[in-house]
Amino acid sequence: MKIKNIVIEGAEGRPIALDLFYKEGGINQPVVIYAHGFNGFKDWGGGDVMADELANAGFALVKFNFSHNGTTPQQPENFADLEAFGNNNYTRQLKDLQIVTDWICDKEDPNKELFDTNSIYLIGHSMGGGIAILFAAEDSRIKKLVTWAAISECKTPWGGWSAQRMEEWRQAGVQYYTNTRTGQQLPLYYQLYLDYVNNKERLSIEHAIKELSIPLLICHGTSDISVPVEKAYQLAGWQPAAELFTIETNHVFDRVHPWEKAWLPEAMDLLMQKTISFLQ
Repeated sequence: MKIKNIVIEGAEGRPIALDLFYKEGGINQPVVIYAHGFNGFKDWGGGDVMADELANAGFALVKFNFSHNGTTPQQPENFADLEAFGNNNYTRQLKDLQIVTDWICDKEDPNKELFDTNSIYLIGHSMGGGIAILFAAEDSRIKKLVTWAAISECKTPWGGWSAQRMEEWRQAGVQYYTNTRTGQQLPLYYQLYLDYVNNKERLSIEHAIKELSIPLLICHGTSDISVPVEKAYQLAGWQPAAELFTIETNHVFDRVHPWEKAWLPEAMDLLMQKTISFLQ
């Protein structure tokens, strides 16, 4: 069973579109929240196929679009709101994750019988993986955590920019990121950097992962050029109790968007098997 594009109010009053997948007739199921990455969205690359697999394994799966990821409830797979994209930042994403978790735990929600709120698990991909680590360290409602190709510091996408480009960003107030799939020039307002500078301690993934005492699975592709596999080894070094799982694949585990097949590519299928086994 699935309910698509439920709309709730996210950070700064902007809408979050979320999907709920669950096994028909299921009650009191462990909940899995999925947080997408930078330049991504909840349906990217076979998101519904992934959600079906988790639901068939006995989980209630909640995947959502961050409130400022540039999509809208009317266009959940398109970057239709570039102003929102430009105003996205890490603390707003943490707020969104809190709001989604609050929604799951809301005793007045009509879906409340589906959820075992004592068993809320979190999966995050790429930048969403970094956010997931930060949030799990802050919120004791998260009982297990899985990262897929996670970042190890909150500097996406400007971490490798030159000093000159950083100064240009400061002076102009905006830089642009090219979405290679759509060709769009997506704005990045300087507030993204200021949010990091003003919240450095809270946004330290190293500090957060060292604080974790819940089961943690770190997954990464060995051919990832967007977030090199060395980042996974770094995360695992900071949290020796974590389990590390690597696959010979790229940053998105061989998926593309749109994904029009009813099955996932081999690398993603292996990732799903490992993730489900860990969460069970």
